[in-house]
Amino acid sequence: MGLKQAAPDPTSDPKKRRRVGFSNIDVGVEANECIKIFLVGSKEEVDAADRFCVDPIDLNRFFGEDGRVYGYKDLKINIWLSSVSFHAYADITYQSTSDGGKGITDLKSALQTIFGESLIETKDDFLQTFSKDSHYIRNFISNGEVMHYKAAKGQDNECNTQLEDGAFNLERQVIRLPVNSIPVGDLYSRLVPLVLLLVDDTSRLRISQMLVLPPYQGQGHGRHLLEVLNSVAISDNVYDMAIEEPSDYLQQVRTCIDTLRLLALDSIKAAVNSVASHLKQENLSKKTCKFESDPPATLVEEVRKTLKINKKQLLQCWEILIYLELDPNDHKSMDNYRTLISDRTKADILGKDSGTAGKKVIEVPNDYDHDMTFVMFRPRGSEKIDSIESEVNRNQTNQEEQLNQLVDERIKEVTEIAAKVTLYCG
Repeated sequence: MGLKQAAPDPTSDPKKRRRVGFSNIDVGVEANECIKIFLVGSKEEVDAADRFCVDPIDLNRFFGEDGRVYGYKDLKINIWLSSVSFHAYADITYQSTSDGGKGITDLKSALQTIFGESLIETKDDFLQTFSKDSHYIRNFISNGEVMHYKAAKGQDNECNTQLEDGAFNLERQVIRLPVNSIPVGDLYSRLVPLVLLLVDDTSRLRISQMLVLPPYQGQGHGRHLLEVLNSVAISDNVYDMAIEEPSDYLQQVRTCIDTLRLLALDSIKAAVNSVASHLKQENLSKKTCKFESDPPATLVEEVRKTLKINKKQLLQCWEILIYLELDPNDHKSMDNYRTLISDRTKADILGKDSGTAGKKVIEVPNDYDHDMTFVMFRPRGSEKIDSIESEVNRNQTNQEEQLNQLVDERIKEVTEIAAKVTLYCG
């Protein structure tokens, strides 16, 4: 990383400077405005005019809460990122430095936060990496296993245990390597800056799975852990939090917790009351157009920002929130609620236009489970195919039964979670 201070203006006369004056407050400069990043594949490209400029997602997040650099006049930072070894070098130039009230930003520390150990101190050392590490990738994957796509019958589709000599003449290769090896760890550390710069993850919090050992289950440990993770997501201001393929029980605990959190939002209460009011007064089974019961987009965004609950999870909780506003003994409300759940379930399976777009579903036999496979199609215009129509009609009753079964299961799940939420609130 090189720092260069520009020469002072020779035309300026220090004798003409005022003895008394007021210094300007340093407003700083946004990191996005003074930093440019170039991806280069050779040392000749470093100073070339047509070098490839990388457009990062957001550099401001690495420079304090306001994303600004302070204490530098005419600051310019050019960063070269090697596509050969994934090392980086920063060329920093400025005319002068001064503390205008907010200190002088430590550029080296900030850039090391992004690039870590891959940041090279001098330009000469960076240029040498193009020859020194010219075979970095090849040496790295030399003991890897080449993964081939599943070829057609008669073609070779086996995996090689090592790369063939001519493998690097191919345009693409998929290589499998052991994750716990030192070379993989080294490559990972060098690729992290690219992920930080180019992937818009906005610090999403992702949980793979949770496990409480059997002797300690049922004592509230899982609930407590989820509550702590929710607090961490909010305090760290992540984009949202999600659990990848949670078990049914974990999802139920999570939905119960999130429903309680949502009940504390005034904007949630107003939106839920509006939907519940329609369910109490109208008859959805006789409506010619679909009743829009989803939360408004502004509310979805507010929930994501304040509680870090994503839209998919919000919709899960939304059905429970609506149920809590209804009287289980009011048959009209419950019939309308069942229609709402049925429409949402059908939309999840066939798409949002399943009721009016002319989509058709036909079951097809298989060797595993006949009830699990189907073909969905949309006839062109008014085209009628008698054989297909007869097949659809024959299976219509079975499809309705399956849909009703899914609706019954969902309503049962809703009532169980709603009971727990009511017990907790009571």
